[in-house]
Amino acid sequence: MNILELSEQEIGRRESLQELRNMGIDPYPAAEYTTDAFSTEIISSFVDLPTEKDEEGNEVPGKATLENSRVVSIAGRMMSRRIMGKAGFMEIQDSKGRIQVYVQRDAICPDENKDLYNKVFKKLMDIGDFVGVKGYVFRTQTGEISVHAMELTMLSKSLKPLPIVKYKDGVAYDKFDDPELRYRQRYVDLVVNDGVKDTFLKRATVVRTLRRVLDEAGYTEVETPTLQSIAGGASARPFITHFNALNIPMYMRIATELYLKRLIVGGFEGVYEIGKNFRNEGMDKNHNPEFTCMELYVSYKDYNWMMSFTEKLLEEICVAVNGKPETEIDGKVISFKAPFRRLPILDAIKEKTGFDCNGKTEDEIRAFCKEKGMDVDETMGKGKLIDELFGEFCEGTFIQPTFITDYPVEMSPLTKMHRSKPGLTERFELMVNGKELANAYSELNDPIDQEERFIEQMKLADKGDDEAMVIDHDFLRALQYGMPPTSGIGIGIDRLVMLMTGNAFIQEVLFFPQMKPEAKTPQSSVDEWAEIGVAEEWVPVLRKAGFNMVQNIKDEKAQGLQQKIGDIVKKFKLDMQKPSVNDIQGWIDKVAEA
Repeated sequence: MNILELSEQEIGRRESLQELRNMGIDPYPAAEYTTDAFSTEIISSFVDLPTEKDEEGNEVPGKATLENSRVVSIAGRMMSRRIMGKAGFMEIQDSKGRIQVYVQRDAICPDENKDLYNKVFKKLMDIGDFVGVKGYVFRTQTGEISVHAMELTMLSKSLKPLPIVKYKDGVAYDKFDDPELRYRQRYVDLVVNDGVKDTFLKRATVVRTLRRVLDEAGYTEVETPTLQSIAGGASARPFITHFNALNIPMYMRIATELYLKRLIVGGFEGVYEIGKNFRNEGMDKNHNPEFTCMELYVSYKDYNWMMSFTEKLLEEICVAVNGKPETEIDGKVISFKAPFRRLPILDAIKEKTGFDCNGKTEDEIRAFCKEKGMDVDETMGKGKLIDELFGEFCEGTFIQPTFITDYPVEMSPLTKMHRSKPGLTERFELMVNGKELANAYSELNDPIDQEERFIEQMKLADKGDDEAMVIDHDFLRALQYGMPPTSGIGIGIDRLVMLMTGNAFIQEVLFFPQMKPEAKTPQSSVDEWAEIGVAEEWVPVLRKAGFNMVQNIKDEKAQGLQQKIGDIVKKFKLDMQKPSVNDIQGWIDKVAEA
């Protein structure tokens, strides 16, 4: 990397890096550094011992009891440092929390060479460096449980300065809180912002509990293809790629459903998969095109059983994460205590709009949508129109967990017809905090009915609906071999984690959410600079002086520009002879001519 691309702090850190190497200290050692304690455990298990004061006035274990003090080996990132003559303090952040370390010169430098303290600790170590500390645990004069360092080891040199958050009287300053920076540089966000790591530890608890409950119920975790020749199992726009070895187009899966049902056909009683799905659609605070979903299929069950199972599953997850069956998000307390409300979708629409979709034709429903000012068109079939009505007037109103049930057949091409309500299906969606969390069916296992539903979907596709399903002939073949009565459900893991952790934005629960490419300052290329006579070696100097585009120098005075170049050469100690005023005038003249 060109030195001119670095900040002054970055240059200083690289100089420290080289000085460490000159001293024979490897700033990136390969050997294992053995640790035997974490910060939080050291603090929680501390037991006071008789003390005495050292020469710096700090209380340390007395000589008679030193051998009884706990000796620990810890490692982590240095987050702060205070130097006070022959002693100092630093704060170490490990994977569990933070702890103070007391560094006394003669303790870590017992012989005559004091460089480890005077040079390394005081001057060459920087905030963000990883260090190892071996020493004994004690309580300082101010009452803070700390580690008295007897050995100090450099483990990894940090070359970029961290945006350290400072607190005064409970107020945070210099916060690293710009959302774009936080999501783009999650590794920094995790280090400097309290609570971020906790969100992802809770996410791990959600997935771990989910997996435990399903495993204990006797269901088998499986893996199905991410690349699929048909984008099936849901109504969504897929990502398209190309499989070079087979020379065919492929789709990133939009759902795992159809492959999991094939396994039910093959004799598994219950299967589930926790994995990534991909839908090439919009991004907002509730949607990410790449998302994690759990799908479960259980033989000989129906959607009524699945509602009861889901209630118990989510209540258990909430207790595991929060210690109680309630969570708080957007200032609202949401209870996952079973049972949840159950409400048919057409009743929900009638409840919120006064319009009864029962018995209405597609044209009548479309006319009502237009009357309400909704943006609908002729490509939308009856099911799509009902879905739009529900989304517009109902979905956002269900804050507490609510099962919306009995969807029209046009909205549910993979769902079994309702056993007692003609034209409806045995399907539910679970709404929480105004958004869909889960989708479940009594699965359609009639191969003839399924084929007819697929054909209806293709008619919608012909009308222009780019989210309509296509016919999966192999899946139809599998159904013809016979699939037992089955209930299936899909639960969005990202939204579930949002609810359990109280986060209103999906980006907060994804380690690395999708982002637009980083905006870069426009710069003229080296070839463009060469066209006006600027040698390649001078391009970084001109950019460092603030001239990113060739035309930026047009209004400069040659002598003034030479002075700016000279200042950069001097400041960064570049072994370069600055160009003459005549040479620089030539550059300016050529820009003016152009």
